[in-house]
Amino acid sequence: MNVLTSSALTPSVLTPSALTSSVLTSTVLIPSALTPSVLTSSILTSSALTSTVLIPSVLTPSALTPSVLTPSILTPSALTSSVLIPSVLTSSALTSGVLIPSVLTPSALTPSVLTPSALTSSVLIPRHREWVPGEEQPITPPTPRVDLKPAGLMTGDRHPQRPSRPSYGSISSPPSPGSAGETYLSEKIAIPDADPGTFSLRKLWAFTGPGFLMSIAFLDPGNIESDLQAGAVAGFKLLWVLLWATVLGLLCQRLAARLGVVTGKDLGEVCHLYYPKVPRVLLWLTIELAIVGSDMQEVIGTAIAIHLLSAERIPLWGGVLITIVDTFFFLFLDNYGLRKLEAFFGLLITIMALTFGYEYVVARPEQGVLLRGLFLPSCPGCGQPELLQAVGIVGAIIMPHNIYLHSALVKSREIDRTRPTEVREANKYFLIEATIALSVSFFINLFVMAVFGQAFYHQTNQDAFNICANSSLPDYANIFPQDNLTVAVDIYQGGVILGCLFGPAALYIWAVGLLAAGQSSTMTGTYAGQFVMEGFLKLRWSRFARVLLTRSCAILPTVLVAVFRDLRDLSGLNDMLNVLQSLLLPCAVLPILTFTSMPELMHEFANGRVSKAITSFIMALVCAINLYFVVSYLPSLPHPAYFALVAVLAAAYLGITIYLVLWGPMGPWALGKRRE
Repeated sequence: MNVLTSSALTPSVLTPSALTSSVLTSTVLIPSALTPSVLTSSILTSSALTSTVLIPSVLTPSALTPSVLTPSILTPSALTSSVLIPSVLTSSALTSGVLIPSVLTPSALTPSVLTPSALTSSVLIPRHREWVPGEEQPITPPTPRVDLKPAGLMTGDRHPQRPSRPSYGSISSPPSPGSAGETYLSEKIAIPDADPGTFSLRKLWAFTGPGFLMSIAFLDPGNIESDLQAGAVAGFKLLWVLLWATVLGLLCQRLAARLGVVTGKDLGEVCHLYYPKVPRVLLWLTIELAIVGSDMQEVIGTAIAIHLLSAERIPLWGGVLITIVDTFFFLFLDNYGLRKLEAFFGLLITIMALTFGYEYVVARPEQGVLLRGLFLPSCPGCGQPELLQAVGIVGAIIMPHNIYLHSALVKSREIDRTRPTEVREANKYFLIEATIALSVSFFINLFVMAVFGQAFYHQTNQDAFNICANSSLPDYANIFPQDNLTVAVDIYQGGVILGCLFGPAALYIWAVGLLAAGQSSTMTGTYAGQFVMEGFLKLRWSRFARVLLTRSCAILPTVLVAVFRDLRDLSGLNDMLNVLQSLLLPCAVLPILTFTSMPELMHEFANGRVSKAITSFIMALVCAINLYFVVSYLPSLPHPAYFALVAVLAAAYLGITIYLVLWGPMGPWALGKRRE
């Protein structure tokens, strides 16, 4: 004992052949002698670790440092030996420099090795099991595989992003210690049992809710204004554009719902796991900009509705300020439960359907011409104004933040993700529900476009002035200039002309529908902001703080325009915001296409070739639309100095778009990884 001290047991003495000798028994090699300087990698070979000499009392965690336990030593046969018992494989011993993927094979990770104390190590990153089609196997939580280069390793972050197992007990991951309390809907909707393979209305009702909340973004004041302008400029000729834009929107929302159902994480959370820090923050900023822009449209729509309902007694800036108060009403509403909140939004959608449907009935558009415009994709005699309206329809229908929102809302249903059959069933019912919800939104948009296609198409300002001057609302006639230019309609003038044509009831019913559109979009924007902020940045704010931030950013420029400019400028601001939504759309469509096409993340639910081709076509169409928008608006810049600002913004925009394309499933990065 006194002879074999640590100073005596140098690497030149303790050779592998000596360690495996039956002479060196455990009573000789005491733990204090086996220091890290002695147990070098050249001595601790795999055969030495499996010998009967190095018993657990010798191989203590203090001796097994990362510099000793190199990958060449920790082979599967060594890990499964009776020597490396759980008391040795502690979290302090299992460091990232030792347990590399080639060591942690299934044969090595036996139950006797993976004890709770060992599993506390941050090194044991779960690996996905490959599914066999038709086999009932658990779905591994949606964490990146080791060979996918987690974001931190790709960018050189000091602390690589480590995926963690999501909690499925609430609509989002549980709050971290010290968070400001619950910020999301914590209620989970149970799914009733039904016979396997059969369609169940009870199940469909349980899944109903997220799709209708998502569909509200298809009915916000920006969409309403885009619809009425398209009807006034092109009549019924662009109805087919509205139809196919809604179908394209459904395809994007299907991918968002599928990502949330399969992985248990929303799009923002998945972006946090996979994208490096700088692109991740830039992506977050673009989506926040889209949310603020959408909120501005809701403020504008609500303010104009209040202005109309009060017979112009409440000025526009007063209506803008009222929107500060009404927002917080919804913060108390959701305390009554998720289903009641969903029912309230369903009520608002019903109000929009009834009010705009009433306008459709009293306007009595020609049904034959309407059906031809809906199902025949053509636009005879159309020029640049009609083309700009067609582009605006697509930009207004597909909202970037709505994709992030839908991927989070579907997590409110109780789904057993360990059973692929339940995941597949949830995808089916969510798709049916989204199809129904977007069909309702399509008909509401159709009502608006058809009404103004009937009432405003080919009308001049003088015609509108004469109609109002000879109606029961003569005071409104002065909002139309007396010239022969084609009338430029907006959501305010639209309500006025409906009142002039069909009576004051039509004006107030229009205002009620517009108010419902603005109010329903308010809370969905709030939820989208919460999900995006928590997903990208892991920041948890209370709803009050989130609403205060978003609404403050939205109200300030809107109040300034309302006070110092007129209604026409306010409506022009609404048009610019529609353009903004279209420009920011790639920041949502490209990530959702990327992640839903990854077999490592989606398993058997990954996009097939047809789905990839269709979604890629959508993305190419959106990029072409954005390019056309930019080219069309450049000549209207008031000063050449603005071109420098546009060039800087365009460079940043192209940079992040190109990055998302290259990182996507169709890009060279993904193709290179597949070849490996």
